[in-house]
Parts: sequence; structure tokens; C-alpha cells
Amino acid sequence: MIKSINPATGETLKTYEALSPEGLEDKLQASADTFRTFRSRGMMDTRLQALERLAILLRDRKEELGRLITDEMGKPIKQAIAEIEKSASCCDYYAKNAKTILKNEEIQTEHDASYVRWLPIGPVLAVMPWNFPFWQVIRFAAPALAAGNTALLKHASNVPQCAMKLEELFREADFPRHAFQTLLIPSSDVAKVIEDDRVKGVTLTGSEPAGRSVAEIAGKMIKPSVLELGGADPFIIMRSADLKAAVETAVKARTMNTGQSCIAAKRFIVHKAVYLDFLDKFSEAIMALKAGNPAEEDTDIGPLATASIRDELTEQVETSLSEGATLVVRGSVPEGEGNWYPATVLTDIPASAPAAKEEMFGPVASIFRVENIDEAIELANATRFGLGSAAWTQDEDEQKRFIDELDAGFTAINGMTSSDPRLPFGGVKASGYGRELSGLGMRAFLNAKTVTVD
Repeated sequence: MIKSINPATGETLKTYEALSPEGLEDKLQASADTFRTFRSRGMMDTRLQALERLAILLRDRKEELGRLITDEMGKPIKQAIAEIEKSASCCDYYAKNAKTILKNEEIQTEHDASYVRWLPIGPVLAVMPWNFPFWQVIRFAAPALAAGNTALLKHASNVPQCAMKLEELFREADFPRHAFQTLLIPSSDVAKVIEDDRVKGVTLTGSEPAGRSVAEIAGKMIKPSVLELGGADPFIIMRSADLKAAVETAVKARTMNTGQSCIAAKRFIVHKAVYLDFLDKFSEAIMALKAGNPAEEDTDIGPLATASIRDELTEQVETSLSEGATLVVRGSVPEGEGNWYPATVLTDIPASAPAAKEEMFGPVASIFRVENIDEAIELANATRFGLGSAAWTQDEDEQKRFIDELDAGFTAINGMTSSDPRLPFGGVKASGYGRELSGLGMRAFLNAKTVTVD
């Protein structure tokens, strides 16, 4: 049984039966059968027109779909609606740019003609997380379907309503019935789906252990995979930074989606010259955030998505405090049911503490003081993760060093890490490999076929 539970109230909203083995077999075969015709370059305009319709559907129903996200995983409603709008923009991007991305890449040789032809590979499995239940799926599915692959979604078990609604929307947009299918299966069934010969690739956004498991299975089967895993992203503030803008952005970067984001800023590394000023202003701004009913438009901090996430975060913070970290700020949360955790700021954190070395998936900020840029870069890189990073400085030489020396898949100078359909997105080290979005992401599940003609 798969349950949809409101994390703000603990109420069970809906239950679903998991797919039977026969039902899963039918969906896998239907995906493979659909690919035979869906892959045709002659179907390109049909595919892109369906993407355009999907974008329209998303925008027309953004309030309804935003409420579904809020009810099922607790995201504050304004952010949930923004997620739907961003998903629509991803559909727009590939509807407008897919033909250019897929255009033959001409290469001059001694042949009459030689080029790279980008061709779809077949059904691709997406194992997707709950924290951005529409955006994460759309940013995989839009390029995959535009290119002619078919898509199979194994969504997080706590967002089954979002998973089923996505399948409904793809059908309503006039994609073929089996071009995009949701698989309501437990995590224990994922391995056999990846191993199935009809499935030609797999992408996962999720935890490091889940990524290691998927990578191992995909490698054994010699299938392409893309992994976007955890992060402990540094947010560096140097002495020349625009401090007011840095604080405003830092608060947003740490607390968006109640801090439940792989690319959220989690470790704030501050030059000694501005450390106390930053800490005072940041703490004051954190305390001003409103925690409460995520369905209310003025709510900044909602519940965590599950009780287990709340309990793990509680343990990480308490362990960090017991090892010597200092509690600077702890906000308030509503009483009663719900997976609530207060916005929290920690300083004086030992290198061995969870707040220094682990991903904190919730509204907890770790603040560090450094003497200079060398120490800032060393501390920023002192993690097994390497997803996003941000550095605030007006010094051009410092900017160049951060761009070249931060071990991350993304560095934002005087900004924050944020995915964008126009830009490739992904990480290094234990944050995964491969890229999503832009042309680079679209080509992750394509056959770069070399062609010569004489």
C-alpha cells in the first residue's frame, strides 16, 4: 500500500495499491512498443506540439497543482505555484530549442559528408524525489520525450498523487498513451526495472546511497545513467561583498522549500572582517520568517516532508551541539501534529560534527569564520559533496579563483545556485555525475551516431 500523507497534519489523504508484477510487465512492454513509432524524426513536430500543450496546461492549473504539492509534501504554497511555473518554462525551452539541439553536427573530413546524428535510445527510467515533485520530473521528461525516448517514472513513495497527476497531464497534452507512464512500485522493484532489457537508461535524483545502488546496477547492465545526489553547498561571503544583498540571498538559499533541497546553501563561510555583521543580520532575518500552515501565502517555513526526515535532522543538530557547536538561533514552530522543525543557526562547529560534514536536509544553517580566501576555498572543498556553490565578492581575482578552484558542478558569483532549463546542471564527487537540462542534458540519453557518406 502506498500512502499520501499531509505532513502538516499527519492526515492520510489517499492510498494506492502498488503495481502487480503483471501490471509492471504490461507497462514496460507498452513503453517499448510505443518507442518504435514515437522515436521517428517525422514525429518531431507532434512531440514538440504536445510539449507546448503541456506548458499551457501547467500554467492554466498552477494554483490547483500547487495546492496538490503543498498538501502532499508541505511546500509553502507560493513556492509550490512557482515550481509549476518553472516546470512550464522547461517545456517551453525544449519545445523551442529541441530541433536546434538535435541538429546534425557536421564535421569536415575526407568523406563527402560526415556528421553526428543524435538519436533516441528507448525507454528511460526516472527515479525521482519528493522535494520538487513536478519540476524534477519535467526537467527529465521534457527533453527525453522531445528527443523521442519514452519515459517511465518511479516517483518517491510519499508523493503518489503528484506522480499520477503527471501521467494524467502528459496524456491530456496528447502524448501517446504510453509515452509517459508512472510506475507505482516500491523501491525494492527498481533494480529489476533497470535490469530489464527494454529499459535503456536510468536517471536518479536522490540520496547518495540510492545513487550508489543505481550506478552499480546500471554499470553492471552497461546502461547510461545520470545521478544528481546530495549536497553540502558552501555559500562564501568575502569582505568586499554587498552584505545586504548577500544576507537576503543567503536566507532564501537556505530556507527555500523549508531547506529541503540538494542545492540549498548549507554551509556559510564568512570572512572574519564581516563575520559578526553577517551573523547578526542573517540571524535576525531567520527569526523573522513565519513558520506555519503551508497553504497560507505568507508562510515561509512549512513542515518537513516526513517524520523520518525531521527525526534525522533533530539527531544531526543535537549531536553537533553535544560535540561543541553553539546554538545561535532556534525559531518557533506550530504546536500539534506535523513534521515541524524550527529554523536554526549554528556556529563554532567542530569539523567532526554532522553540521560540518553531512547534508542537513532542513532549515538549519551552519556558519563558519575564515581568515582569508585560501581558508575559504579549503573549507568549501572539505566535503565529499560537490553540487552547487556560491561566492560573494567584488574582487575579480577572487571571483576567478572561486570559479576555478571550488569543487562543484555549479558556481554562482554574487548569487545562489538555481537550476535553469538553459544551463546544464549536475555535480561532481559524491553529488553524482552527468548533466541535466540544456542541450547537454538532452543528449545524456541519446545515441551520438557517427555517419559518413561517400
